[in-house]
Amino acid sequence: MREALVVAEARAAAAESEAKLRALQIEQLKHTIAKLRHERFGQSSERSAVLAQLELQLSELQADASQAEAEAEVAAERAQVAVRSLARARPARRPLPEHLPRERVVYPVPEACPCCGGRLHALGEDVTETLELVPRQWKVIQHVRPKYSCRACEAITQPPAPSHPIARGRAGPALLAHVLFAKYGLHLPLTRQSATYAREGVPLDVSTLADWVGATAVMLRPLIERIGQHVFAAERIHADETTVPVLAAGKTRTGRLWTYVRDDQPFGGADPPAAVYFYSPDRGGKHPEAHLAGYAGLMQADAYAGFNQLYKATRQPGPIVEAMCWAHARRKFFDLARLNKAPIALEAVARIDALFAIEREITGQPVDERRRVRQQRSLPLAMDLEAWLRQQRARLSAANQVAKAIAYSLNRWDGLIRFLDDGRLCMSNNAAERALRGIAVGRNNWTFAGSDDGGRRAAAIYTLIETAKLNDIDPRAWLADVLARLQDHPAKRIDELLPWNWKRLRGETKALA
Repeated sequence: MREALVVAEARAAAAESEAKLRALQIEQLKHTIAKLRHERFGQSSERSAVLAQLELQLSELQADASQAEAEAEVAAERAQVAVRSLARARPARRPLPEHLPRERVVYPVPEACPCCGGRLHALGEDVTETLELVPRQWKVIQHVRPKYSCRACEAITQPPAPSHPIARGRAGPALLAHVLFAKYGLHLPLTRQSATYAREGVPLDVSTLADWVGATAVMLRPLIERIGQHVFAAERIHADETTVPVLAAGKTRTGRLWTYVRDDQPFGGADPPAAVYFYSPDRGGKHPEAHLAGYAGLMQADAYAGFNQLYKATRQPGPIVEAMCWAHARRKFFDLARLNKAPIALEAVARIDALFAIEREITGQPVDERRRVRQQRSLPLAMDLEAWLRQQRARLSAANQVAKAIAYSLNRWDGLIRFLDDGRLCMSNNAAERALRGIAVGRNNWTFAGSDDGGRRAAAIYTLIETAKLNDIDPRAWLADVLARLQDHPAKRIDELLPWNWKRLRGETKALA
């Protein structure tokens, strides 16, 4: 009976493993279907949220399936019986990165043949590679400046003191870059960083880390200003804002982080992308008016009323041309289609998705080509959509939710269809929304900004980190190199340290090496 119980347990474990593996296959198929739909119908925050949730569930199911499979193998080995396990497709293994150092561990072989005692001759070797992690290492760098005196005139000679990122500071550039990126790029508050460093044997008070962050933000201000100038020199920008909690007396209040993004890649522009951020204690329209005081051109944004003053024809140095976001208009219908299965909303989403499908085909094409395709293919669809929306609104009560969604689009129709006549414009404001996504995710970690000054400091560092990411640069590596060189770098050559120029010059240096 005891043996039969062991065998039954093994078979039950195998059955559980098979069930979990089948569930994993089902979720993998769901994930694939959702991903294909996402690619077909265009980017939207709604589908991105669904896809992210599926990916989270999928990773948990994969872990559950692997655990069940291992438990079934252990149970089968204990019972000494053969149990059938469901074979599952595993992803192809990628080769381990070539740039990583290799450490050889050679296992000893017997001196003689274990069968007959004869001499052994080498035939070759089998090498199996495993990826390992070595905890980061802290070190103290001693900057030594020898002193020499002249026997003839007794003059003392000594090399000049090296420049440090922070005057009289004891933090190296790589450490400062790590603290900045961990706080603003990985959303780790200084309290958590301090506790982590203490566990590694390096006690650094929160006050010390805060001093470093404040001093470094001042040092990097010339770069932040140049990035802002680059953004506002664009023919077209994206604009958006998000909330940030700010500590106040006994409570928190709501501040705002604004972003303005330059991204010419959709129409084949050669200028590099960049994003600049600003902080304000409230959402008043005076703030974007101050941010954009010297800008005149195209701006893609949502329907925020605070932008209205910017669109006036009498504005100096010139009016900003308004281009509305189709993703916002689509979202009104999508919510009704998802929650209420409203037929009109479903049809509106399908019609808007047809326009987005054309946009994906012409992304990266020159301005003239984008306009030609839009005039030929998108314009008839947009005109049909407008006529259909007006027809549907006439049939609905003004209080109807679908009618309100239709009114949102028709009231902004001129701004929505402006992209049809200008190849530089995009259909959506997703570039600005992507620039704010990290802040929206991370603010749950850091809870609140400590003050208005803290909000402005966060906006400054976000400008550096997001611009580096937009140019496919590791923000930490770039900040470390910039901090090491900035004190001795000529102010008139500050552009050399901007992310896109830094990347190009570094590539040329590697090529020469």
